[in-house]
Amino acid sequence: MTQVSDPATDQLSPIDGGALPPVVLGSLSPSRAADFKSCPLLYRYRCVDRLPEQPSRAAVRGTMVHSVLESLFDLPATQRTVEAARSMLPEAWAQVREAEPAVATLFEADADGAEFAEWMASAATLLGNYFALEDPARLEPAAREERVEVIVDGVRLRGIVDRLDVSGAGDLRVVDYKTGASPREAFEAKALFQMKFYALVLWRTRGVVPRQLRLMYLADQDTLSYAPDADELTRFERTLMAIWAAIQRAMQTGDFRPSPSRLCDWCDFKAHCPAWGGTPPPFPQDAVLTDPRDAVPPSPS
Repeated sequence: MTQVSDPATDQLSPIDGGALPPVVLGSLSPSRAADFKSCPLLYRYRCVDRLPEQPSRAAVRGTMVHSVLESLFDLPATQRTVEAARSMLPEAWAQVREAEPAVATLFEADADGAEFAEWMASAATLLGNYFALEDPARLEPAAREERVEVIVDGVRLRGIVDRLDVSGAGDLRVVDYKTGASPREAFEAKALFQMKFYALVLWRTRGVVPRQLRLMYLADQDTLSYAPDADELTRFERTLMAIWAAIQRAMQTGDFRPSPSRLCDWCDFKAHCPAWGGTPPPFPQDAVLTDPRDAVPPSPS
């Protein structure tokens, strides 16, 4: 049974007339579901052990660019220029530092400020690339940084959509900004996992299958668009429930196995990974799943 949750009250309302479940069993965001799919041990370190991770310049830059693109649409249409967007970067940097003081360490060794200046210039370049992809003066988004969620079989599926556009006919377009480069064709399905997650939640809460899912890759000025259908989203829902079932089995046994790949070179937990000669910490007794990241937008990539 699918149920809708109101984030403001956290109250559940059945949309099919069925009874409410006594409890919500847990929650799953697109980023955490993708973690478990790619490497169960990564999921464990983030959601069970909650090991600390160091902020990266690329991730923080992505957060800043997302913040600017959200704020850009607060301006009147005629004022949504690349110059206006770039002028917002210092304030976005200040907001990131206030929200996450650890980012201050990113430029500790930058004595003359040259690396910071180059980094800020790269953020300005990404914003310029956005304007090469679309004209924000011609858009009026229905929502920005919109939290969406739905309860499916006791599991809260939730995430934050960068932008939601609604046409006059009621068609939905889900837009996600990526500050990296577009994936090769073989990896497009992985890139669309997050977008299908959002499409599923929107379909279950609004009763409308999004007409288009659009990923905007600012590093190389490319886009990836996809049109899902109801049958596909139904299958995707079953996939998410299978992932959740696998997470529950792993929680019962403590067996979160690593899945080595080239991504390991960028993993903060490599030193703790048995695939690389490390030793995981003891599995916590009475372990529970907690993920503070679910309360904020997933890290941009």
